[in-house]
Amino acid sequence: MPADILHGSAFTDSVFTEHTAESAPPAARRLLAATQAHLGYLPAGMARMAASPQLADGFLKLTAIFDSTTLDPVAREVLVMTVATRNRCHICVAMHTAALTALGAGPELIAALRGSEPLADERLDAIRVFTLRVIDTAGDVGEAALRDFLARGYTARNALEIVLGIGTYTMSTLANRLTGAPVDDQLAAHAWHPEPA
Repeated sequence: MPADILHGSAFTDSVFTEHTAESAPPAARRLLAATQAHLGYLPAGMARMAASPQLADGFLKLTAIFDSTTLDPVAREVLVMTVATRNRCHICVAMHTAALTALGAGPELIAALRGSEPLADERLDAIRVFTLRVIDTAGDVGEAALRDFLARGYTARNALEIVLGIGTYTMSTLANRLTGAPVDDQLAAHAWHPEPA
């Protein structure tokens, strides 16, 4: 079996149930019902994540906290897409491509993020570069990287908000990959097929 599988196998599908609000563990039922009501459908990733109500609850709470940061919505999506492509999460890339499209982001920005390429907008690229630096150095970014980030008009608070976003979306990308959750039909138009690692 390839080490870089991007979708479920018969084995992962047998281990991780795609729950509904009715079949999920009791502590996850309200989370799934709320997610379905909010999005109009229940994403497969969340349906499988519900096997651990604590993970599902933690992810939803941290997502709400991250969404309340001082980073603007497109900057937050740049971070999410950076984490998603780095961690090769096909679901997150599809979902957040849709989110960027809804925010009015241009196709050039979306294509660059999906391709893990530098962004034409230097301020948004600073988010991408700093996110990767935080991940690659386990937070020990060095003075030069921090100075470069701050020079783009960001703050110490923003740097720490990057850490929050990385933590939040590392949870979902790893859970989606572990469970082998498929891309939902609602996101098929934004499906992502990265080059093999």
